[in-house]
Amino acid sequence: MADNLIELESKAIIKQKEICIKYRADFLLTPFNSVIGIALDTFGGSGVPINGLRHSARNEDNAIWYIWAGEYSSADDFFKPVHVSHLLEICPKALHYLGLTSGWRFLFDKTYEDVWYDENLLS
Repeated sequence: MADNLIELESKAIIKQKEICIKYRADFLLTPFNSVIGIALDTFGGSGVPINGLRHSARNEDNAIWYIWAGEYSSADDFFKPVHVSHLLEICPKALHYLGLTSGWRFLFDKTYEDVWYDENLLS
């Protein structure tokens, strides 16, 4: 199982680097064992589009990614801490964007993709 996870992470990193090249963004690794915030309750239904944003990290162990489907909520319990590797089951395509550095956002659905830099995420 561990070998398979390493292989899946390697494939995800290749996709992440492709996204960074496509949008002229620097690459910053988000390891599969990193903990990110995912709005688990928003997945599983017709809650598209998928949104993600990366805040500035205080340390290398915290990627500070937040990912949700559909509408955003400011509720304190909206995001749950989840290891990146769980995106393989929750939303595999979101893994493609996790190489973007702090300040980047993404939004996608079945036919649309948008990736942009948002300086406001750095403050």
